[in-house]
Amino acid sequence: MTELTAADATLAPAKPAEKPRRPHFSSGPCAKPPGWSPDKLDTRVMGRSHRSKLGKNRLQHAIDLTREILGVPDTHRIGIVPASDTGAVEMAMWSLLGARPVSLLAWESFGEGWVTDAVKQLKIEPTVMKASYGEIVDLTTVDQSHDVIFTWNGTTSGVRVPNGEWIRDDREGLSFADATSAVFAMDMPWDKLDVTTFSWQKVMGGEGGHGILILGPRAVERLESYTPAWPLPKIFRMTKGGKIIEGIFKGETINTPSMLAVEDYIFALEWAKSIGGLNALIGRSTANATALGRIVEERDWLGHLAADPATRSNTSVCLTVEGADEGFIKKMASLLEAEDAAYDVAGYRDAPPGLRIWCGATVDTADIEALGPWLDWAYAAAKSA
Repeated sequence: MTELTAADATLAPAKPAEKPRRPHFSSGPCAKPPGWSPDKLDTRVMGRSHRSKLGKNRLQHAIDLTREILGVPDTHRIGIVPASDTGAVEMAMWSLLGARPVSLLAWESFGEGWVTDAVKQLKIEPTVMKASYGEIVDLTTVDQSHDVIFTWNGTTSGVRVPNGEWIRDDREGLSFADATSAVFAMDMPWDKLDVTTFSWQKVMGGEGGHGILILGPRAVERLESYTPAWPLPKIFRMTKGGKIIEGIFKGETINTPSMLAVEDYIFALEWAKSIGGLNALIGRSTANATALGRIVEERDWLGHLAADPATRSNTSVCLTVEGADEGFIKKMASLLEAEDAAYDVAGYRDAPPGLRIWCGATVDTADIEALGPWLDWAYAAAKSA
């Protein structure tokens, strides 16, 4: 780090008078929806079996609301599955891959994880296309005779695919979208997506531990016509006797879910519906990212890790800090947390040192705007420490 001069010290800003009202800027679990409190959750199902009529009805209600808000067509099945987004992605990989060649696209940590699964665990020798943090691969060169696995929005790099136009309608392979930081904040072209996964704790601020798996007709056809060469753990099995287990997509979960987490997710979905659904959610995320963009533009020591606005996330926005190393970023984050001005804003451990500010729909724009002066304070305070 550059040493702070005496002149710089005299210019170090005082602590701002106004703090973000909700300083929750973590990229997962993310901020709860405005107005959330535990006493607002429906507790009728607490202590009841998820197999009871009430339990199954609430699980189905969560699926139905997901379909309604995201605009998922009736042709696609929606299932609640174990182990967050990771479980949903790996459930799809273990169950569907191996029938044809595979391409994996990686531009951040979680995409790299799917490469590791394919290469070291499934040993399928995929084609791997990589880009550095802040960049994206050339999507026009993707071989769509292959099954293609990619992260729609790179939570750890702040890079997203700009749209789904690069996915061909006449693709031979299946498209797998890890969309955990994208759904509810970006338009998802369901006709282009054969497998889509996400977890509740991202854009909707839900609790961890549960994933959503959405399968289009082509993925179902693969499930019913192909048997992988490797063993499938029980929590990955989606077929029986060559037919898809429809109960999984009607609230009959493979393992026991947390009904408290289910009710928490339902609260977020009902909140989303009350404010205007998907368009309102996208609008809130975009407004937050725009407000943060203004903060960056006004400071010469801040920058976007994703330099191209066309591929810059409007949820997990990753920022560069001039001259910062990992220790400096940790210092800034600790200072902000100690003041209750911002929680969990250090970048991901595998990413270049920097800040990561969650701008998803459950964050209020006023809180993003209030964050700017606190970033100035933390930057100056960390330099003078």
